[in-house]
Amino acid sequence: MRRFLAALFAVVLAAPLGIRAPASAAVAHVLRFSDGLDVATLNPLLATSGNIAGLGQLTMAHFTHFDEHGALVPELITVIPSLANGGISRDGLSITYHLRAGVKWSDGAPFDAGDVVYTVSAILNRGNNISAREAWDHVKGASASGKYTVTFHLKSPYSPFASSFFSSNTPSCVLPKHILGGSPIFNDAPYNALPVGIGPFRYTAFRREEAVEMEANPYYFRGRPKLDKIVYKIVPEENTLYTQLQTGELDLWASVGGTFADRVGQIPNVRAIKMTSAYISAIYFNTQAPTLRDPAVRRALRLATDRRFLLHDVYHDAGTLAESVVPRISTDYDAALPQAPYDPAGAERLLDAAGWRRGNGGVRAKDGVPLTINFVIPSGYAPSALTTEILRAAWGKIGVDVEVKSYAMGTYFAPTAAGGILATGKFDAALLSLSGQVLADVTQDYGCPYAPPNGFNETRYCNHAVDAAMDAYDRSYDPKRRAVLARLFQQQIDADAPGIIIYERDFIYAFNRGLTGFAPTGFAPFDHFMNVDLVP
Repeated sequence: MRRFLAALFAVVLAAPLGIRAPASAAVAHVLRFSDGLDVATLNPLLATSGNIAGLGQLTMAHFTHFDEHGALVPELITVIPSLANGGISRDGLSITYHLRAGVKWSDGAPFDAGDVVYTVSAILNRGNNISAREAWDHVKGASASGKYTVTFHLKSPYSPFASSFFSSNTPSCVLPKHILGGSPIFNDAPYNALPVGIGPFRYTAFRREEAVEMEANPYYFRGRPKLDKIVYKIVPEENTLYTQLQTGELDLWASVGGTFADRVGQIPNVRAIKMTSAYISAIYFNTQAPTLRDPAVRRALRLATDRRFLLHDVYHDAGTLAESVVPRISTDYDAALPQAPYDPAGAERLLDAAGWRRGNGGVRAKDGVPLTINFVIPSGYAPSALTTEILRAAWGKIGVDVEVKSYAMGTYFAPTAAGGILATGKFDAALLSLSGQVLADVTQDYGCPYAPPNGFNETRYCNHAVDAAMDAYDRSYDPKRRAVLARLFQQQIDADAPGIIIYERDFIYAFNRGLTGFAPTGFAPFDHFMNVDLVP
């Protein structure tokens, strides 16, 4: 196995070495960055990949964002509503927001309550392809009382509201009524390719498969940022990202893969930092696939997966071994959840007991169905390719046949309407990272109603007892009760094994040493860009 891995590493780690960045490569007050993902739309409400929320932190309109300590703070509202300040009604069914006065959109038009009311109405319109609906399914509507006061009317109390309704860590934002208000449907609006928002930067260009460009927003209510321009480069291939960081064509590589974690900091004039993120990397199963409907099969595959080895040898310890679907930086994370062991013999016993018997070639079958797993991965990311080769060998030893297919990022993460691999369920197993929330709210990822296109439950997992516990969690404003409910649904999801949690990701950022003021946080890495600057 070690010799096999050494050969694989030699292939996947091949990249130009010894390149020195020219001193003049960086441009003063211009940041060029990438995270290895593609861009299909710039409207966060329609997006199905996490990078769009990150770009939205720089450009879009949010009620709340995160301060330098990772705490949720007001952005377009003056105070976060609570029971104590009267922003939440006694029955928990009304939430009143007070908006900042004098705020302008990035085209200079005034922002007010009409924009919020329009946006809520458009989100609730089922004709719009909203990628994350779960939070909004708690909302009946919104009404304005004056230009700067808006009340959300809820169907039931909803405790995660502050970090779910128009927060910078979510795929949501307020939309400009003066641009989109003429139609209730915005799926195909030109706006989606170059949105107008309220942030320190505004979009100026979107060249598909090449770059997204932003400039300092002259109308931002907090003032002018230090950077003049940001270029988000669409470079969905790690070796190319590494090379561009060496040559100085890239100033910041966000979310460096574990394969390159030890190497980026050795590049002259490049600094690397590592921080805990809210992202959980896992092997996710399509629980509706014929071979994976039985939880015993999924549990057996988990026992046959050496997660500690994967984290250390493939992902270079760029994170923490994990079990829960909730990240440890979230409120109500269950730290007592026991780690499933690496136990191939136990995996074989589970499969035997479930009726999966070895046949020709050693591949197991049940009722004439071979235990074959269609494993999909995004192309261009070396650790994913290496992981599937390791799993092909490991799972093969317990009688499971693995077929691996890779897809371009744009196809892999595309929405349902565009035939996305994950969204349409064209897989048995997939490698993916999902982001946790401030509270232990995983309904969007594991709730029965939220398979795509209604959410991100790409495992198609459904357990009505889990749904009931998650719903009770969301309805409660009592922290002690929420903690009990969170433990319950984390334990049940773990028992059902809709995926194999590998690790909680540390985000590694590698950047030009001339970049100052960059201070990412776990939930929203680009919320603090007013004082970020690049001086060669």
